[in-house]
Amino acid sequence: VRLLPVSKTIDEAHIRLAYQAGCRVLGENKVQEAHHKWEAMQDLGDLRWSVIGHLQTNKAKLVARFADEFQALDSLRLAETLERRLQAEGRSLDVFVQVNSSNEASKYGLAPEAVAGFLQALPRSGALRVRGLMTLALFSAEPAQVRACFVRLRELRDQLRQHAPAHIELDELSMGMSGDFEIAIEEGASVVRVGQAIFGARALPDSHYWPATTPAD
Repeated sequence: VRLLPVSKTIDEAHIRLAYQAGCRVLGENKVQEAHHKWEAMQDLGDLRWSVIGHLQTNKAKLVARFADEFQALDSLRLAETLERRLQAEGRSLDVFVQVNSSNEASKYGLAPEAVAGFLQALPRSGALRVRGLMTLALFSAEPAQVRACFVRLRELRDQLRQHAPAHIELDELSMGMSGDFEIAIEEGASVVRVGQAIFGARALPDSHYWPATTPAD
């Protein structure tokens, strides 16, 4: 299981301490915040960045410029824009398809039944390298409800593997955060996205990063 420390709102000094402690990959929700940190820490040449939050197409150029991984791919329009931007930069990008496993209208991600068709329609030039699926579980104090989201993603991945295009890899499952990563690992997570359990409580609430309503792109 790969631990992805999530450094949203964490200042440069603390990120440098994490780097000194051995951290070489960081997750960020806001692409502009991540890009600013990337620019400020160019001296850390082996520090990689994973963008894990919703991305509007007009900000795809930033991801194409610096990110090593993007975990919230959920539209063909965004995929095509990223593909063009990556080709212009001469780069490739590891991506995860975001799935709305809780079926909540407030969450981003594809409906589970839409993922198979989405994978078939993705660009095939090679700039986007699909590594797996990502989800946010239901925000619930009931472990059984949280677990059901992770089970749904794992079972979906297992079904998709039978018919996925040859260039699509579905080895990875990114699921689980500070409050539920133990359950996610039990259900097959290969990546857990942990912020507060590593860096401490954030000054801004989760609603700053996960809006209660889905804005237009």
